[in-house]
Amino acid sequence: MAASADGPAKEQARSEEYEDTPVPAVARRGLLSVSAVWFGFPMNLGNAVFGGVIVYNLGLPRGLGAILVGNLVLLAYVGVLSHAAARTGENFSLQAAGAFGARGRVPAAAFLSTVVIGWFSFQIGLTGTTLQQTLGWSPWVGALVGGVLYTAVTVVGIRALSLLGLVAAPLFVVLAVVALGFGLRDGDTSVGSALAYSGGGHALSFGAAVSIVVAGFADSGTMTADFTRWAKDGRSAVFATVCAFPFANGIAFGVGGLVVAVGGAVNPAVDGGGFLGLLTGHGPLLTGVAVLFVLANLGSVATHCLYNAAVGWSSLTRVRMRPLAVVLGLLGLLAALTGVWDAFLDWLNLLGVFVPPIGAVLVVDQIRRRRSARAVPTGFRTSAFVAWAAGATAAGLAHYLLPGAVDAVVGIIVAAAVLVTVDRRPAPVREAGVARASAGAPLA
Repeated sequence: MAASADGPAKEQARSEEYEDTPVPAVARRGLLSVSAVWFGFPMNLGNAVFGGVIVYNLGLPRGLGAILVGNLVLLAYVGVLSHAAARTGENFSLQAAGAFGARGRVPAAAFLSTVVIGWFSFQIGLTGTTLQQTLGWSPWVGALVGGVLYTAVTVVGIRALSLLGLVAAPLFVVLAVVALGFGLRDGDTSVGSALAYSGGGHALSFGAAVSIVVAGFADSGTMTADFTRWAKDGRSAVFATVCAFPFANGIAFGVGGLVVAVGGAVNPAVDGGGFLGLLTGHGPLLTGVAVLFVLANLGSVATHCLYNAAVGWSSLTRVRMRPLAVVLGLLGLLAALTGVWDAFLDWLNLLGVFVPPIGAVLVVDQIRRRRSARAVPTGFRTSAFVAWAAGATAAGLAHYLLPGAVDAVVGIIVAAAVLVTVDRRPAPVREAGVARASAGAPLA
């Protein structure tokens, strides 16, 4: 009887989202499931656009080099946080409690959980404009369809994100190859000349291009624990991170760069390497597949971002993740319909300045927790906020005064150095139960 009861109990545990408690061992997921969550996230049309912009400005060899460097930065940064998440089972908000304090986590977690709603809104708006270009729909209708569909998938939870990744990533690879084939066939560029493409613009430096790559996943990369806390161990979590950086993210950026290099982009300075236009006009079957691809591909990004937002705010407010996903999805849809997402590029620069120093604080805290047992501070950890402010200030100055610098890397290094320097004394040790209870305290 005990054995037969174990199955339903395990299934019930796996259906929970564990918004304010660590994921227990019984609910952990297999390597394929966790890897699919991260693999399907970065391989998207938006990153192809940015990859094309980078290659247009730097040329193909230097552009691919910048894309690789940016992905290696993300791998190191996200990999450490992912390993820690699998070890503890904690989501981003609980990780932030250890670094910023049980109450100090509120501004950090609320900030990032709100920022990713902007990403969700951007994907909805991009869905509307893409379907307008493909089918002639009103962009509002396309955005409405995307917003409702993406919210419904997110409500299902982590299982839906994994399944969507298993569909979206292979579909991206297949259609990207088809699009590149059409680009080479219909253009006057050979493979050799494409590989030697030297670019047509000079608006970006190498460092600025690396910053674009890092900033694109500065927020969800910092919140990686929401995904990798489901891994069975740290090694599995790091493997899932490798699937994203450099592989999936690098493929998406690289495909966009190749689209520009083969002459398949109409306006590469603005539209980059978006390749959907290469797939239309070849019959209703391929056009229909392209539409499904848009919904699966942009939906993969949108659902991940909405999941981050819902888990983060759920942990802070003690409202369950699923109803919060509906509310936040509606807010993101309204933002998309007002056109707020048009300010995306300026906002992306903002992310590269303010978000990475938060991750630096988390990384230093996780390293210290591995070396010695540290309880969660019950209030605000002042040194963490000082480090965050110092890192963001340094990254902002680098952005405006040192155009060739990688803003995110500057912010990470400065924040980590300041935290280590200022916070030399270990935090006072409290009872583990008290510390954990205060980590899950709702907003006052």
